[in-house]
Amino acid sequence: MSRLNGRRAEAEAQGLKVNVAILGCGGIAHAMATTLNKMAADPQYSNLIAPYAVAARNGERAAAFADKYGFPVSYGSYDELLADPQVDLVYIATPHSLHAEQGIACLRAGKNILVEKSFTANTAQARDLLAVADETGLLCTEAIWTRYMPSRAIIDDIVNSGEIGEVQSISANLCYPVTHKTRMTDPTLAGGALLDVGVYPLNFIDMVMGGHGAVPIDRVETSMMPYATGVDAQNATTIYYGNGVMASSVSSMLVASDRGGYIWGTDGYVVCRNINNVESIDVYGTDHSVRTHYDVPAQLTGYEYEVAAAANAILDGLGECEEMPHSDTLRIMELMDVLRGKWGLVYPFEQ
Repeated sequence: MSRLNGRRAEAEAQGLKVNVAILGCGGIAHAMATTLNKMAADPQYSNLIAPYAVAARNGERAAAFADKYGFPVSYGSYDELLADPQVDLVYIATPHSLHAEQGIACLRAGKNILVEKSFTANTAQARDLLAVADETGLLCTEAIWTRYMPSRAIIDDIVNSGEIGEVQSISANLCYPVTHKTRMTDPTLAGGALLDVGVYPLNFIDMVMGGHGAVPIDRVETSMMPYATGVDAQNATTIYYGNGVMASSVSSMLVASDRGGYIWGTDGYVVCRNINNVESIDVYGTDHSVRTHYDVPAQLTGYEYEVAAAANAILDGLGECEEMPHSDTLRIMELMDVLRGKWGLVYPFEQ
């Protein structure tokens, strides 16, 4: 058990903070390091977390990363991170195919984990990881930042208010030209558009539908265009829900898109600009004029919400975050398995 799990009063009394370590030194790790430093300097979070360490398979690379961001500790192996009793929370920032193995190792070593999306490469891995989380009683939560952002509550309030009437259709897309990144095209790393960018429109749709599997899916129609390596280069999916709502999701690693999220109702519709980090929200009437405009609250980077949620859950002795409970993570993983099954996309390590 971590030194701080379920010990909020003790931590506050002694001025202890949740020490965060980053596992991996890739691009997303740099974004998280920037976030942790900004949180440490912000009065809202400065008493909650501390940027503590980074681990990589190369000691020089880890030391350079730590030096760049002012982290006091660096490790030249993941085993060194696991052996450090001062680590409270590990942010796993490696390719999808490694999340389950590394997450299980962290939990077995008594470390709480915040696992970058997609949570794992498939549902079987997700179940294995969550089983160890349940066994250890430690925090295990998926780091899909849109689930934790204030924009989620704004969108929920609009839909629940009835301002656009009865929701009948949802559409979301996220596309970036990112085939120059090896992890995106390599099937051994669970590459492809779906697990990296496609997970966002699927989560957007799921959140609008209420999350928690509130409305069952009746059927799914989907197709994809393969990249030269066999992973999905771009894909399109239509989800038919039991209450009559139809939702469409599109993702690609070949092109740029408007990244829009659209919710269409009987009395109007909602436009969310950039579902990957909602910038603004507009509510339109049936005459296509803007009824209401919502600005999203200013943020440090956007990643601070998931870190704060994880840190607070640790102090409260919780095994999951309410913003992204294990049931929601599993449901999205199961849906992505269904899509890949329909495409016939199997990663080498699944054969």
